[in-house]
Amino acid sequence: MSQPFRSKELFESGLWPELRIRLKEDRIETALPQPLLALSSAVHPGGFSFADRIVNWKVPLSYRCEHPVQDIISQCEAWRCDPNRTIGLITAAKLTHASIQEAEGDRFNMLCCVTSGTRNAARAGMPRPAFPAYAPGTINTVVLIDGQLTHSAMVNAVITATEAKTAALQQLGIVERASGLPATGTTTDAIVIGVSGRPEWGVCHEYAGAATSIGCLIGEAVYAAVLEATRTQQEE
Repeated sequence: MSQPFRSKELFESGLWPELRIRLKEDRIETALPQPLLALSSAVHPGGFSFADRIVNWKVPLSYRCEHPVQDIISQCEAWRCDPNRTIGLITAAKLTHASIQEAEGDRFNMLCCVTSGTRNAARAGMPRPAFPAYAPGTINTVVLIDGQLTHSAMVNAVITATEAKTAALQQLGIVERASGLPATGTTTDAIVIGVSGRPEWGVCHEYAGAATSIGCLIGEAVYAAVLEATRTQQEE
């Protein structure tokens, strides 16, 4: 089991000096030792950005705000996090049951943190009522890589991580309620791929598919984290 917040409030990386993840009353806050280049589908800012902090904010199931971006920005200011350097995620999942996986790779190190709530599990490709508004539930996946990746490899990492998430849900038998078919995710999943870009590693990974050493390790870490966070979500 790799769920540190079931017994403590601080996780310190064993492979990435000064990277700390802290459980707070209403969020998981990741403090990075230096700004990372990130690619994300986060509520704020989304797309490519530079960030030295990642916040996974827990909201109640009743949350239906029409302005989640402004909400995140306002919360960052209240938390004394610079919103221009902070990636903000929203979840209704148990923060204490977040799963963290670390791995040492071929000229990179990696950390993956997942929170999982599957109340709104869904199967992509199936017709359903669709809405423009944001609703919480959500599997939030954060993959942090101390190494160098091209932009295209970061996109590739999103694909690999998403495939691994789906494989874990299918392994657990999570289904979409409406159809009874295996779920591929939830209706509100989000992902962050963060890369340090430190030149000391001496190589830039150009691909991150399952056939590459970095893609294989991303898949293994995400699979394990989603499996653990989802399997234990109903536990105390």
